[in-house]
Amino acid sequence: MAWFMLIAAGLLEMIAVIGMNQWHKTKSKLSFFVMIFSFISSFFFLYLALQTIPMGVGYAVWTGIGAAGGALVGMIWYKESANFKRIFFLILIIVAVIGLKLVG
Repeated sequence: MAWFMLIAAGLLEMIAVIGMNQWHKTKSKLSFFVMIFSFISSFFFLYLALQTIPMGVGYAVWTGIGAAGGALVGMIWYKESANFKRIFFLILIIVAVIGLKLVG
């Protein structure tokens, strides 16, 4: 169950980053509240997951999901560069997160 909470925390981190980007562009109250709610929820689920999962592994997985997910969202929705180098390093992040899960 802790791994599901950790994945949820990472996905909420991605949503918070999307909300932050939208708020920066539009200054709408909805995007602000999405950002705040997602960050708070993300930290709460991270806190719950770290009750079971070692802190080093949990934090690395959480940041990996947030970083890779944020970059993917940027490439897909915001038309950021999707060149070979960016995709290669995103794959490295994903492989590293999976590797931490397998050895952790």
